[in-house]
Amino acid sequence: MITNLFNKFFSGHERSVKAKKNILGSFALKGMSMLISLLLVPLTIDYLNPTKYGIWITLMSVIAWFNFFDVGLGNGLRNKFATAKAEGKDELARTYISTTYAIITIISISLFIIFFLINHFLNWGKILNTTNDLVELEKLVFIVFSVFCMQFIVKLINVIFIADQRPVMSNLINTTASLVSLITVVILMKTTKGSLFYLGASFSLINLIIPLLAGIWFFNTSYKKYKPTFSSVDFSHLKELVSLGMRFFIMQGAALVVFMTDNMIITQTTGPQDVTPYNIAYKYFGIVTMVFTIVTTPLWSAYTEAYVKKDFSWIRQATKKVYKLWGLVFVGLVVMLLVSNYAYSFWVGDKVSVPFLLSAIMALWVLLSTSTMVFSNFLSGISKIKLSLWHSVFVSIINIPLSIFFAKNLAMGSAGVILASVICVFPRAIFQPIQYWKIINGKAKGIWNQ
Repeated sequence: MITNLFNKFFSGHERSVKAKKNILGSFALKGMSMLISLLLVPLTIDYLNPTKYGIWITLMSVIAWFNFFDVGLGNGLRNKFATAKAEGKDELARTYISTTYAIITIISISLFIIFFLINHFLNWGKILNTTNDLVELEKLVFIVFSVFCMQFIVKLINVIFIADQRPVMSNLINTTASLVSLITVVILMKTTKGSLFYLGASFSLINLIIPLLAGIWFFNTSYKKYKPTFSSVDFSHLKELVSLGMRFFIMQGAALVVFMTDNMIITQTTGPQDVTPYNIAYKYFGIVTMVFTIVTTPLWSAYTEAYVKKDFSWIRQATKKVYKLWGLVFVGLVVMLLVSNYAYSFWVGDKVSVPFLLSAIMALWVLLSTSTMVFSNFLSGISKIKLSLWHSVFVSIINIPLSIFFAKNLAMGSAGVILASVICVFPRAIFQPIQYWKIINGKAKGIWNQ
């Protein structure tokens, strides 16, 4: 019976079978990663303290802003590589990879030089709203940003895995990094005393070395024919990579505003101590987002391949299954909200108190954001993102003032910040299903087909 169920699950179109294998593998790795994360949060808070932990999370948010400077090339490469591979153009795929590596390297070096020149003039104590050891903080920021510039390059291997419909490999890299980070925190707890510098330097180096080793290994084995070389760099492809990438770039900019400024706004309006409960709630309800992401991530590049081959029947079936799965998200979020206080208490004890209002709005945020994922992977995979791009521009304009208004003027605190994000994402949850229907039925015209 089990064998029959197993065979039935792995039957069907080759593209679907590949996606299922990656989904199962990703579930196993993400489950492990989630367990590690659940252990890592209280251990890190114990090693530092809630305030220092809030500073660390905020600093990571600031550093993450600089992912913005890839000008969308990661997602541009993702679509171009998937298209070239689907058409059997391996040399073109290699050219796209080599050219993207070259551009990202130039950007990374430029970022480091600019940061090196202006860092001495930045008051990180004021930026992070803290009076903690400023000398330690300045050293931490320098090492974390320097290593980030190198991570910027080596993490392109993850884009290639995902473009090749093998996100399980990207998850393996991330899970390995999380496991090594957990081991590192345990070692630090036994050998040092609450040092932000040791923690930050260790985490940064771990997240550099592991994808670097993965890239070296795979480009000399299964991806040897795509291995980036100087001779394969062709800047004549820069325009097509950047023109597509720029659309993703603007959308990433909006995501930067919506997601990455939250911690900074909370730090500046109510203090870094409130960043911790916000992130506890975010990680807790983020379990649902993580599960849904595992299911939908393999579909982006699968949609690209199916669209190139005009396999609309497969696209309809895949989207229908994902939409049904999203229906279970609502039930899961309601249950999680009802037991949230017990879950927080079990997870982090009485060290952190998370208001129910914050939990409720966070659950609503996850419900809406996952609803957009049902269709955004299809639209992004076929590069029909102009409507989403204009929505992103609108969001980038109103999100920060709206967040500050709710958090400060209406005294909602961190709950107000995530409420602003809910309001901003709502229009996308309406127009993306309409755009999908128009495209799949051949009725999309104008901006709906761009």
